[in-house]
Amino acid sequence: MKQSRLILTVLAFGYAFLYIPLFSVVFYSFNDSKLATVWGGFSTRWYGELFRNEQILDAALLSLQVAATSATLATILGTMAGLILVRFSRFRGRTLFSGMITSPLVMPEVITGLSLLLLFVSLQQAIGWPGQRGFTTITIAHTTFAMAYVAVVVRSRLLAMDESLEEAAMDLGCGPLRVLFDITLPLIAPAMLAGWLLAFTLSLDDLVIASFVSGPGASTLPMYIFSKVKLGVTPDINALASILILIVTIGLLAAWFAMRNRRT
Repeated sequence: MKQSRLILTVLAFGYAFLYIPLFSVVFYSFNDSKLATVWGGFSTRWYGELFRNEQILDAALLSLQVAATSATLATILGTMAGLILVRFSRFRGRTLFSGMITSPLVMPEVITGLSLLLLFVSLQQAIGWPGQRGFTTITIAHTTFAMAYVAVVVRSRLLAMDESLEEAAMDLGCGPLRVLFDITLPLIAPAMLAGWLLAFTLSLDDLVIASFVSGPGASTLPMYIFSKVKLGVTPDINALASILILIVTIGLLAAWFAMRNRRT
C-alpha cells in the first residue's frame, strides 16, 4: 500500500513538472499586459497580434513546408532502407550500410549541421549549387537525419511481420513488385505512418541543424522563437505556443479515437 502511494506521488510530481509549465503558457497567452509574466487582465489581443505578424506566419509556413516534404522523402528512403536491411540480410557492405543508416541517431546535431554546411559550401564553390541556402538545403538536411528514425521503425515492423503471407502470394503467381505493393506495404503502412509523423515532428522541432544550413530570409519557426526568447519572451510567443499545444492535443485525441474505433 505504501509502495503504491509512493509510486502515485512520484507520478503526480512528474506529470506536474511536465504539464504545469504548459498550462502557464496557455494561461499567460490571454494576458493583456505587454510583459509575458505579469498578469494585466484577460484579453485575446495577442492572438490578433500573432496573426498580423508576417514574420511568424512566414516562419511557420516555411517550417510546415519543410517538415511535410522532408517527412515524405524520409519515409520513402527510410522504408527502402528498412526493406534492404531485413529482406537482404547478406550482401557486401551490409555492416557499413547499417552503420550509416543508424549513425544519425547518435550523432550530435552540431556535428551533423556543421558537416552539412561544409558540404553545401563545397558544392556551391564546385558546381554553383545551391545558389543560396534556404528551403532546399533545410529539407535535404532534415531528410538526412529523419530517414534514420523511419528506417528503425519500419525495420522493427518488418522483423515482426509474418513472411509466410508474402511467400503464399508468390506461390499463387504474384511477382515481387505486386507482392511489395499488395502485401508488404499495406502490412507495414502503420509503421510508415508512424515514421512519417516522427519525421514531421523532428523536422518541425529542429533548431540546431536548421541554424547551420539556412540562409538569410529563411528562418524556420524554432529559429524565430529562439531569437525572440533571447530578447525576452513576448505574449505573442505564448499565443503561438498555445496554438501549437492545441494542434498537438487535437492530433493526439484524433489518434486515440481512431485506435479505439479500430479495436471495437
